[in-house]
Amino acid sequence: MFKHILVPVDGSGTAQLAVGKAIGLAKAFGSRVTVIYVIDPYPFTGVGTDFAYGQAEYLSAATAEANAAVKTAKDAFASATVTVDTSVIEAHTIWRGVVEAGVSLQADLIVMGSHGRSGLEKLMLGSVAQAVLSHTKLPVLVVRD
Repeated sequence: MFKHILVPVDGSGTAQLAVGKAIGLAKAFGSRVTVIYVIDPYPFTGVGTDFAYGQAEYLSAATAEANAAVKTAKDAFASATVTVDTSVIEAHTIWRGVVEAGVSLQADLIVMGSHGRSGLEKLMLGSVAQAVLSHTKLPVLVVRD
């Protein structure tokens, strides 16, 4: 049923719960799995000229965080004897990177975590899962903690 599962991760516990669900689905359906971490290279566009001085530091820290999150997910799949491809990608917004990866990788399911933010926190931080649901044509399994 699901030949290729896309699993976006962000290093959170909720993302690890999604990894666990994806492992079960991959085993049940014999699916290919790709884990991605999306880095937004310009998350503070419009903040001002002072931001330019911090760009290199931000990208370095974001890349280190991405590599750690991807490695954690890859190790979980390996422990479950599920083969997984991994990738760290850049996109203008996280949700757009997930949606575009789903299309370019020809995934037929996205399994992702949701932090369940609400109120002011959701307004300020947004909801990647909600944006993915709104913009993709692929089925999405949202895992909540």
